[in-house]
Order: sequence, then structure tokens, then C-alpha cells
Amino acid sequence: MNTEASSRLLDRVRKLLAKAEDESVTPPEAQALTAKAAELMAKYGIDRALLAAERPETDKPSNRMIDIDNPWARVKAHLLCGLGSSLRCQAILLSTGTGTKVHVFGFQSDLERLDVLYTSVLIQMWHGLAGAQVPAWSRSPRAWRRSWLLGFATAVISRVRAAEHAAASRATSPDDAEGSRTALVLADRAQVIRGEAERAYPLTRTARITYSGTGYRDGYAKGQQADIGAGRVTRGRGRALTGARG
Repeated sequence: MNTEASSRLLDRVRKLLAKAEDESVTPPEAQALTAKAAELMAKYGIDRALLAAERPETDKPSNRMIDIDNPWARVKAHLLCGLGSSLRCQAILLSTGTGTKVHVFGFQSDLERLDVLYTSVLIQMWHGLAGAQVPAWSRSPRAWRRSWLLGFATAVISRVRAAEHAAASRATSPDDAEGSRTALVLADRAQVIRGEAERAYPLTRTARITYSGTGYRDGYAKGQQADIGAGRVTRGRGRALTGARG
């Protein structure tokens, strides 16, 4: 794959999602379109990895430090870290005296995919939360909303991870003539990025996020309907990974 082919693939993603976002499209049709877009986005990541194996100058290891602003900073960090892990990046959550930061390590093409997807999902998440009705019996509307957001984020992360796993399984299948080579390329890239993160942060621990509200199930159901194929691949939008706001 060359850069021109990469551009054509992203154009297909844009067209699929433009159809999916049309008000005349039924929910089942929209889900089918966005599922296809996610599949293409995953394929794009593998194709860029294979291209870089032959032409290293096209895709190099990189990293970004992202400031996560309130409101809901920990929820947004959870979403960013989960998406990053799904897209073959390494994300380190940092809690500082001035707020929350996430240091993300990855190849440039994977950071690009993360940027586009995180931006799109954040917007969808805020739109969904704005339309969600807090039950009258809820003791804490804030806790309900936080659990709704976590449910939404978890559903999206799960869907993206599944799409990436399916694409990698197909590309590394023994039935594929290039399967063994692809498996080696992906494994090597993962090792490179893991090494970059470990050199920067030799000691880390797993962070868990908890919730007390009862909106998780509703948020998860809404997240199952979210566009996960980078629905906002445009040059006009600001870079989400330089400080997305809720």
C-alpha cells in the first residue's frame, strides 16, 4: 500500500459514515455502514504497518502528552487509554497537581487513527449524554451521568478492540500468503512501542475506574450504536489529542 492508496481508503471511510449519519438511513443500515467503516479503519492500520516495514520513513514511533480537562476528566482518560490500547498504542495515565494527563506512545499512523477516533467518539458521547434522561428515582444525577459515560466508553472500546482483533486475525491467518510476515511486523511494532513506554516509565501499575451510579447499562447500550470508524476525518477539526474538552 502507498500513501495514495491510504488516502483512498480513508475516503471510503468518510463516504460510508456520511451515509450512516444521514437522517433518512434506518438504525440497522447505519450500524452496518459504521461497522464496515470500522473494518476499513482497522485494515488501514495494518496496511500502514506493512508499508512501514518496507519504507520505515513512512511511519515512525512517536508520542504525545495529552492534557485531559474537566468535566469528567477521568472518564475521558479512560476512553482515551482504552482506545489507545485497542489501536496498538501504549497509554500512561498521569495524575498531577494541575490535573490529568495521558502520555501516549505509538507509531504515527496509529496515533493518527487514535486522534480521529477519539475526537469522533467524544462528540458522540456528549451528544448522547445531553439526550439521556436521568431517571426520577435516581438519588444522584451526577453519579448517574458518570456511570452512563463509563458505560458508553466501555461499549465503544469493546467494539473497536473487536474490529482490530478481527482485522489482525484475517491478516495473520495461515491461509494468507503474507500471514506470517504480517504477524512478525505487528509483533515487532508492539515490542518497539512497549519498549518506548517502559523506558519513559519503568514503574507503572494498572489503574481502575469505578462508579456508583445506575446509568451504566443505558450508556453501554448507546455506545453500542456509536460510529467507530473515525466519523470526523476532516482537516477542519482541531486536534483532539492536544486537549479535548467536554
